[in-house]
Amino acid sequence: MKHLVLTLGLLALPKSEKSLHTPPIPLTPYIQTEIQTEKPKPIIKTKPNKSLIDALILVESSGRENAYNKKEDAVGCLQIRPVMVREVNRILKRLGRVKRFTKEDRWDCGQSREMFYIWRNYHHKNSSDEVIARNWNGGPRGYKKQSTEHYWYKVQLQWEN
Repeated sequence: MKHLVLTLGLLALPKSEKSLHTPPIPLTPYIQTEIQTEKPKPIIKTKPNKSLIDALILVESSGRENAYNKKEDAVGCLQIRPVMVREVNRILKRLGRVKRFTKEDRWDCGQSREMFYIWRNYHHKNSSDEVIARNWNGGPRGYKKQSTEHYWYKVQLQWEN
């Protein structure tokens, strides 16, 4: 038996004959010698706070800058269509700003975020997050459309997780 145990390498037998009566020491970490009586401490998971725009990005493109919907010509992390670029440029002109966006700017998530904030601050200064999200998805009257209710539900799920 002693040779079988040594061949398998599971136990470390003491070198002196004197200590043969002591229990062998397991070499593998898989053998548990004592049962733990303490409950493990829960791991505290800290999540960075997500904003509405972060949740929208996750719903629209799963966070990918290179997302493209050929059918709608929606591009980038916020899936911005050409009509939104025109609207943002119209807002900038009305505000007397020089800056203008191009359709290529939609591919850059930073530029897309900037367009979103310009649109939101102009049209939705006092609107709820639900109205903002549903209008982002469904247009100027999106908050009234039944088709945007599910979109708002998806945004809320991303926001909570």
